[in-house]
Amino acid sequence: MNIDTQLFQTINDFARATPWLHWIVVAFADYGIIVFAALMLAGWWSARQRANPTRMAAALWAPLGMLLALGINQPISAIVGEPRPYTTLQNIVVLAQRSPDPSFPSDHAVMAGAVAAGLFLVSWRLGWLAMLAAVVMAFSRVYIAAHYPQDVVAGLLVGAAVTLLGFWLVRRVLVWLVELAERTPLRPVLTTAPRPATPTPADSMAG
Repeated sequence: MNIDTQLFQTINDFARATPWLHWIVVAFADYGIIVFAALMLAGWWSARQRANPTRMAAALWAPLGMLLALGINQPISAIVGEPRPYTTLQNIVVLAQRSPDPSFPSDHAVMAGAVAAGLFLVSWRLGWLAMLAAVVMAFSRVYIAAHYPQDVVAGLLVGAAVTLLGFWLVRRVLVWLVELAERTPLRPVLTTAPRPATPTPADSMAG
């Protein structure tokens, strides 16, 4: 038995010993994505209040980076083809809904890692909150026996790497698009800064 399986068994034994915790962990493992959606919304609101085009670009990139990370994870998962714990291990507590999808890396962990990394680009406070939620999500996916520990660790790293590298590549374009959109009726959605005064003919003559 390798270290990854031993750690899985330790967490599974903890799940066996804490039946009172099952419904809470299962709910977060299945529906915790709502928490990450709320955090991304908070990221947008924070960037809008700061009236900073770069932060707004990062806030808009967070969901896009997440989707990109999930898209990249699909072929990785298919190539590795690791079976779920409940298909290979006997006498374990299984709280997850059984799925034929491969186990490595975890899609939920990819999503969580991507959002956390994206929010660090917007706000350190939101980034740390999202990172805490990501760790809880990763643990919950192992607790319900949907994944091995290595699956969720790899998922967090893949999600974070794709988001950070992607933003580094597209940051200038995104900032330019945000600044361009701020000159349109979309401005109130992107910033709370007052619109720059438009010079009048009288101003031009005075100059």
